Amino acid sequence: MPLSIGIVGLPNVGKSTLFNALTKKGAETANYPFCTIDPSVGVVTVPDERLYKLADFSKTQRTIPAIVEFVDIAGLVKGASEGQGLGNKFLSNIRETDAIAEVVRIFEDSEIIHVDGRIDPVHDIEVINMELILADLQTVTNREQNIAKDVKRGDKLALKEDALVKKLRSLLESEKLANNLLLEDPEEQKIARQLNLLTMKPFLYILNKKAGGKNLDEMNDPRYEALLQRLSSMGARYVVVDARISEELNAFEGEERKQFADELGVKDDGIDRLIKAGYDLLGLMTYFTTGVQETRAWTIKQRSTAPVAGMAIHTDFKDKFIRAEVINWKTLLDAGSFGVAREKGLVRTEGKEYIVEDGDVIEFKI
Repeated sequence: MPLSIGIVGLPNVGKSTLFNALTKKGAETANYPFCTIDPSVGVVTVPDERLYKLADFSKTQRTIPAIVEFVDIAGLVKGASEGQGLGNKFLSNIRETDAIAEVVRIFEDSEIIHVDGRIDPVHDIEVINMELILADLQTVTNREQNIAKDVKRGDKLALKEDALVKKLRSLLESEKLANNLLLEDPEEQKIARQLNLLTMKPFLYILNKKAGGKNLDEMNDPRYEALLQRLSSMGARYVVVDARISEELNAFEGEERKQFADELGVKDDGIDRLIKAGYDLLGLMTYFTTGVQETRAWTIKQRSTAPVAGMAIHTDFKDKFIRAEVINWKTLLDAGSFGVAREKGLVRTEGKEYIVEDGDVIEFKI
């Protein structure tokens, strides 16, 4: 399922460093704005201990994790919606992603230039979000003008779209993200998708700190308290990471990596939590298939029915679906074998209406 998360933020807040930490691709990093000109795309495996426990259980030959795509997008600046910096290109790159991960710098370091010359996380969020809002405002205003003739002649679809566009314009003019508008009408949802607004996408805020640096969260700094209050008022999801440390740790593996982390006093760089949060942000979940040949994590949209979930394996599974044999991963491990699980009645037979749950182990019958 090729869904992607765009990493955005002001220049020099740690976007490319974070991307390197996530993907180990080594995107160029430099201490000046716009060092990333074209977006880089990285496929990142989703950390999931359940998968490896199932693989050990089945003594499997091959283990395949779930994945999520992250896109490194060059830094936005104030005025991007009007073409400042490389604004138009960057906004276009963001538009192609399914969700937005906004990196916010929460450390002070005089050797790493900040585009505004000061560290103010709330201001950074306001700058980025305002540029996205202004770009969306231009989109809805243009759309309102384009359908004006159809609205005048009373076209029903145009009237419905016009009403939605006006609601969105009002929201954006009040400097709020479009995703604040709750859409329950399927027709409105379809219209909104076609508009492809930047701020209609789900957002995740990444608070980037620096080991050994002056981190606002460790200094009881009022700027950090203001940031948390702002995120809370927005109902926003966030995760704290140390992108630079994680990037450095990528040079090591296994016990050597653990030893280096211990030397640095790093218990959690936040990267695994970020990946999981991104996966959830996209509305994704995982079910498993397991056997001697292969144990695999399959990615599906949350609340998928069994036939739709089967399409992750092969598109024919939806039409040819007969039934599915289902058991929770932990229940299976506790039983000790599929045979014992079946004898105890722990393996359920489910039909077409079954809503797959995260962590299900499934065998499809077609």
